Amino acid sequence: MIILIVTSFLLLSVSLSLLMSFEIRSRVQFFAHQIHIKTRYLLQHLLGFAIQMDQAASRQKTQTHWHLQQWWVLITGFSLLFSIIMIALFKPVSQLKIEADYLKKTDPQIYSLLNGEILTPPPEEDERLMDAEIIAAMQIEQSYRQQSPVMHSSLIVPNNSELHHHFDSTAIDRKWQRMHPRYKQRLLMVFKTMKERHGYDLVLLEGYRSPERQNKLSGNIHTTRARAFQSYHQFGLAADVAFKRSGKVIISERDPWAMQGYRLYGEVAESVGLTWGGRWTSIQDYGHTEYRMPGLRKTQEMAEKLIAEAETGLMNDLT
Repeated sequence: MIILIVTSFLLLSVSLSLLMSFEIRSRVQFFAHQIHIKTRYLLQHLLGFAIQMDQAASRQKTQTHWHLQQWWVLITGFSLLFSIIMIALFKPVSQLKIEADYLKKTDPQIYSLLNGEILTPPPEEDERLMDAEIIAAMQIEQSYRQQSPVMHSSLIVPNNSELHHHFDSTAIDRKWQRMHPRYKQRLLMVFKTMKERHGYDLVLLEGYRSPERQNKLSGNIHTTRARAFQSYHQFGLAADVAFKRSGKVIISERDPWAMQGYRLYGEVAESVGLTWGGRWTSIQDYGHTEYRMPGLRKTQEMAEKLIAEAETGLMNDLT
């Protein structure tokens, strides 16, 4: 504010001086006239040069205006060089390049396993197909529990009314971009290995999970005991997966083919440094894996930081 006031005062003083002093007004008018003459001369000279350059570009002037034609070569060269510099400076940086540089710096283990190749997530599955299979898996699990109450699965099983009328999948997040690269690239490597080595296609059932949904699920002891920010889902470091066979999503481990797939999935996941829920003793969560990041503090602030970095691509050093 002070700078603005001082500047305004100086401008006002100069203006008053010009108005009150005949000598200063004369000098200003003289300089303005000189600038006007020089500017007009320069413009005329440039216009004449432009006309000569235009004439030199014709085939008829090849011999007589060869020295001017060299200017076209020079101008073209400088234009090309300037364009290359501008492209290099303002070309957007690929998100894959950002992830590659980040992993190379902070997680050389997975960077080495990937051989520098950053994997991209598969196309999203039909939400209706996924939800229908979740309901079908719930129905299968419900029937098993009625027959044998001691048999537990990690699926949340509501009552019949909830199952048919109140199943809500809007809170389920299946967006890969909300998973942290240190986990996401490990999981994508597992997807790739399961397909190439064992012939299993994997689908993402749930990645990031909100604190509110986590607290809701923790109310069912057969699903999870972890409350908000006790689960790696809130940090973008965990996911639940299932299989796809003949265009249909298969979730229930009661299916022998799926159960074999879950065992193979656990082996492959552990080989790249992930923790597999199928080895847990209290609740065996066969489709669950998580990355227990060294030094991670399970706080709301850390969860928000990791998710923000995953979404924006601002991969800061977390250690």
